[in-house]
Amino acid sequence: MAERHRIGASTHLAGVIGWPIGHSLSPVIHNAAYEALGLDWVYVALPVAPGAVGPALSGLEALGFAGANVTMPHKETVASSLEALSDDASLLRAVNTIHVTPSGLVGHNTDAPGFGRFLERDAGFDAAGTCALLFGAGGAARACALALARAGAARIVVALREPVRAAALIATLDDLDTAVEAVRFEDAPGTRPDLIVNATPLGAHGEAVPLPPVGASTVAVDLLYRPASTPLQTEVRAAGGVAFGGLGLLLHQAALAIELWTGQPAPLEAMSAAALAVIAADA
Repeated sequence: MAERHRIGASTHLAGVIGWPIGHSLSPVIHNAAYEALGLDWVYVALPVAPGAVGPALSGLEALGFAGANVTMPHKETVASSLEALSDDASLLRAVNTIHVTPSGLVGHNTDAPGFGRFLERDAGFDAAGTCALLFGAGGAARACALALARAGAARIVVALREPVRAAALIATLDDLDTAVEAVRFEDAPGTRPDLIVNATPLGAHGEAVPLPPVGASTVAVDLLYRPASTPLQTEVRAAGGVAFGGLGLLLHQAALAIELWTGQPAPLEAMSAAALAVIAADA
């Protein structure tokens, strides 16, 4: 049996802030990475209730954390609480990664470059000149839209129950050449996208998003990684298309955080294997 990692006074600390946080795969992914890299690091879940973000941020520096990830519902609150933000965190007004530096806390957003890496390296999807249908306009959706626009997508159709809520996403892409259109959920089937991205919670409990006609040329990404297959993925695969869950984005955004904190390339194979083992055990 492998010796359990010993935590001591020299162990570097990292974690993830969220509420609730018990479902997060991040501790499994990060700890697998540190073990594979042979680093004396440990990564823990940090349940932070709404209204307690300020004290939590102060505690990271006081307790000697090297960094922390941020998940729902705190990404925007953390962005507004930190003075130092990376370009992407400032543009998206959302922080998913905090780097504790000698001069203080710096907020980053690795979701946009993480989604770009996933599309290019895992999905093999070239977004240049394409049309994407994006369900949702929250922080994750804005990051995906930014990645697609930077990759040269010609058009993004954002499907929402209330299209007016796409204003922040549209503003994020103001300086890019991608055309953005907001439509109601029920109008989404009228689009003809090359790529479909679900950045909403719909599908976690068997709900379906209103899809356009899908076929062998359809590529779809559901940012949910639980359940292992959502109604969106099932329908696209049944039509002969290619569908991915959200594990790829989770891994790549985590890899970028690990590289930021440690300065070492992230061991994606070890991280993926650890996450898939947990998902399989939960099935």
